[in-house]
Amino acid sequence: MADPLSPSLASRFARHVVLMSLALIYLLPFVWMLSISLKPASEIFDAGFNLIPREWAAWENYSAALTRVPLLRYLLNGVVVCAGILVVQIALAFPAAYCFAKIKFRGHDLAWGLTMLSLMVPFQATAIPLYIFLYHLGLLDSYSALILPFIASAFGMFMFRQSIKSIPDDLIHAARLDGMGEFELVWRVLLPACMPTVIAFSIFSVVWHWNDYFWPLLVINTQDLATPPLGTMFFANEEAGNDYGPLMAGTVLITIPLVVFFLFAQKRFIEGVTFSGVKA
Repeated sequence: MADPLSPSLASRFARHVVLMSLALIYLLPFVWMLSISLKPASEIFDAGFNLIPREWAAWENYSAALTRVPLLRYLLNGVVVCAGILVVQIALAFPAAYCFAKIKFRGHDLAWGLTMLSLMVPFQATAIPLYIFLYHLGLLDSYSALILPFIASAFGMFMFRQSIKSIPDDLIHAARLDGMGEFELVWRVLLPACMPTVIAFSIFSVVWHWNDYFWPLLVINTQDLATPPLGTMFFANEEAGNDYGPLMAGTVLITIPLVVFFLFAQKRFIEGVTFSGVKA
């Protein structure tokens, strides 16, 4: 006998149609970007809407994207900056989250409230003071200028705290009875247990800083230090002109690492986002 509470075939079909339609709407700009990267300039502004080019120009566009500007250098800069930010963020945010989750100290609630309050302050509001600070330190136009403002992540503390709170206290007490110090407990016991949340945060951090255009535009003047989005601006201003095929080809190449990164980590990403919301 069929379960009366189970959704009918029609409702499941309608649900999938709605979800697929929304997915197609979201993906359409990316599909169009890929289509333009394969077309010659003569077809890009045709009156008709054709995703598949009549004349393929993939080789010309992608070769131009890789040779007209140092695109591989931009990609390397993006990897260095995102990896540097992520490593330091985890190194600082995870122990702090442990303190907020499992240790009671004087001013605990006030410190946590200020941490959450910092999430309400947009980065743009602090950009000018940070710029002046880095100027006086002589760090503008360097990797340090791209990395240092982001090493403390309140969002990372929030995610890690939620995940650590879901770990039983008995596990922590047992580790202490085995002779583990607090430092060893954090990195050898809690970090592996919270790995789905760490991966989820890593995806958020890498996507955010890989796509960041505002801050590199302020602090970077040297083309060799440009991150991928800023490198796209250099490409558009200096080389592409009205030839959007190579520009879109470069944008596709910049987008591919993020897509590959997410596809490899999507299962852990979903687990981490779910896991980090278990406890309030």
